[in-house]
Amino acid sequence: MGFFSKIKKGLKKTKDAFLTKLNAVFHGTNVTSDFYDELEFALIGSDIGVKTSQEIIKRLKGRLLEKHIVKQDVARTELKNILKEILDEAPCKPYSYPLVITIVGVNGVGKTTTIGKLAKYFTKQKKSVMLVAGDTFRAGAIEQLTEWSKRADVKIVKHQEGAEPSAVVFDGVTSAKAKDCDVLIVDTAGRLHTKVNLMEELKKIERIAKREWSQATFLNFIVLDATIGQNSLIQINAFKDAIGIDGIVLTKLDGTSKGGIVFPIIEELKVPIYYIGVGEGLGDLEEFNSTTFIDSIL
Repeated sequence: MGFFSKIKKGLKKTKDAFLTKLNAVFHGTNVTSDFYDELEFALIGSDIGVKTSQEIIKRLKGRLLEKHIVKQDVARTELKNILKEILDEAPCKPYSYPLVITIVGVNGVGKTTTIGKLAKYFTKQKKSVMLVAGDTFRAGAIEQLTEWSKRADVKIVKHQEGAEPSAVVFDGVTSAKAKDCDVLIVDTAGRLHTKVNLMEELKKIERIAKREWSQATFLNFIVLDATIGQNSLIQINAFKDAIGIDGIVLTKLDGTSKGGIVFPIIEELKVPIYYIGVGEGLGDLEEFNSTTFIDSIL
């Protein structure tokens, strides 16, 4: 299956839900007085949220007034352009190597699986990759990550369950630095944003890694489950306040109609989405592309 076909298939549920609501709005010839209210309601119902939906309506009103547009079919094209513009407001930064990516998020979002997919992604780019099993608390986490390291054919640094996460990270950074590794991906324990001690642990891990490998580029990626919709914003803000978030991996997009959440994530938080998960396979992680995303849902 080609790249675009895989994305399109993965976003089918979002497309079906989104188009159903939009088609109910764009059912006439001209833009009427009720048009904007109906469109705002449709956008909110598509998990775009109140704040971002109102921003979209504001931009669309200005655009149609400026261009003297009254036809609904032309207005629909302008809406598509505005949606793409929003997705381009938080561009991903190009990678520089050596690169250390710390993966954070709450339990159950698919962090470990995402790490395996990221490892495969970078090996396809001809980069040497090493994993660090920094989740020493969840039963089976180390074994699970070890299995993913085997599937992706990359090295892993690990201690026993219950070990101090910062000590594992120290060993991982030291090993990656000694071996001139291109990419080091650090797993961390799933944590609720309300647990202050766990957030402090993340800060400690970050300090140690930066101290031991000052030449590296450091990125913090949060893994989000797309099925939770607007709750994603709360999770991002919590981790963003604690350690800073450089990018997002949005998983389980193939199993939800709530893909509209990408718009408030970018418009309100200005955090780029680097990857989207569109399946359970090792290769089912795709770079986020605004044009491909828009063309797949509209």
